[in-house]
Amino acid sequence: MASGNLVVKDLNELYDLMGLSHEQIDASAGFSILYLQEIMKEMPVVSVGYRPDFFSFLFIKQAFGKYTIDDLHFNMQPQTVYFTNPGNFRMFEWHELKDACLVVFTEAFLKEQVHSDVFRDLSFLLTETIEPRVLQPGQFQVIEELYKIIHREYHGSSPYKNKLIGSLLLSVLFKIKEYFFQDYNPIYEGNRSSQIVKTFKQNLEQHFRELASGKTDTQLRVQDYADKQSLHVNYLGSVISNKTGKSVSAWIADKTIAEAKVLLQNKANSIKEVAARLGFLEASHFSNYFKKHTEQSPAGYRRRQSMS
Repeated sequence: MASGNLVVKDLNELYDLMGLSHEQIDASAGFSILYLQEIMKEMPVVSVGYRPDFFSFLFIKQAFGKYTIDDLHFNMQPQTVYFTNPGNFRMFEWHELKDACLVVFTEAFLKEQVHSDVFRDLSFLLTETIEPRVLQPGQFQVIEELYKIIHREYHGSSPYKNKLIGSLLLSVLFKIKEYFFQDYNPIYEGNRSSQIVKTFKQNLEQHFRELASGKTDTQLRVQDYADKQSLHVNYLGSVISNKTGKSVSAWIADKTIAEAKVLLQNKANSIKEVAARLGFLEASHFSNYFKKHTEQSPAGYRRRQSMS
């Protein structure tokens, strides 16, 4: 089994580690949807241990297996929905796999194609561990109709493919909220370490929301996030790293890039203005930062987006 500290950036990397085919997965889009029975044809399948750097939904219509999140173990069964977000240690195994659809997406995809403030209305996305939920047959049918359309669009050639997928994914997310999470608050769940992680994620999201809206133009340091919870900076760093496999600095960097991509989508924002909105004193500093984390310049990213 691979180390529990192994952070998997995308589904391609995970399937590479497992020796599985992933030709139909386009990691560059930040979104993938596939039927697992088309990928995993020989049973049983046992995964490596990993920490995903992406969100995922697993819709199980007809399949059986087991799923592990940290030290929690769940049985996979028909009519079940599994949700996972970045960070926690995972493992899964399949014993029977007839009909199961997996949807994975990055935070950048959520921000760019679904809604720039998606976590405000859909706070369950911020939680650390959500137990699998069993849908009523009619509920599962509604969700299935949506993900089938998403699957068709994913393999289509519409010039608006990502926008269509984003709108449909938002419908799925609101349906899941309707069925399970209408009064859900992710902060009031789990042990002390879990609460620290969830509060940190909420503070991170709130700060970048204020940056994007112009309410502040100051970047927060790791120390600032520790101060928000009255924690020693080393303790916050230890909890976040141990629970998610990523440092506080890495979370901040990923959030910065995700928000930058959203702002760059709007051509009315100059690169200098985007830099200032995200708390960079110099546009050149922002450009170097963006290129370091994406291997492309802000101008190059904007140019490629206008061509897609």
